[in-house]
Amino acid sequence: MPTDPLNPGGLTLAPNESPAALSLISALNMTPHIEGGYFVETDRSKDKIPNPYATESTATRDPMRTFSTLIYYLLTPHTPIGRFHRNKSRTIHLLHKGRATYVLIHPDGSVETFVVGQSVENGEKLQWIVEGGDYKASFVQPEDGECLISEVVIPGFEYTDHNFMASREELVALVGEDTAKEWEWLLRKD
Repeated sequence: MPTDPLNPGGLTLAPNESPAALSLISALNMTPHIEGGYFVETDRSKDKIPNPYATESTATRDPMRTFSTLIYYLLTPHTPIGRFHRNKSRTIHLLHKGRATYVLIHPDGSVETFVVGQSVENGEKLQWIVEGGDYKASFVQPEDGECLISEVVIPGFEYTDHNFMASREELVALVGEDTAKEWEWLLRKD
């Protein structure tokens, strides 16, 4: 059986997940995600569009792309962090339950943070967009419980369009030393 590119190491469930989290993970048939948390792809459009990322060297092997993909993504108190990563495609996020904090780093080095949750009257978001090329990370606090969202990626997600922030040096180059100190704990630990 081929290796799942999103779970190449055969990641397993975090120990001590709550019964509620285990029930949700099981009901949605989720697996661990290399960014942190859990996910399951629920739709991959059959419609195709010309690959906007094709170059002369890649066009012959990948001239078309899936129009869109849809996943559920879950963070829990035992898998509380989605590490800094970016995609080439625009991603639309929709909150189903819970609460989390998102940190976006835009290509110009500006940092945006916000809370997703049900308290819209206090500025929490139910929907948000992350543009292609923006780095994002997310986390839940223990008191937040599980945070379940959907992500719609247009054009559809392909693992070749995804990368983690490579190093602390890259973070410093983007945001400066002081800001890097604040957010370096969201870097992937290899």
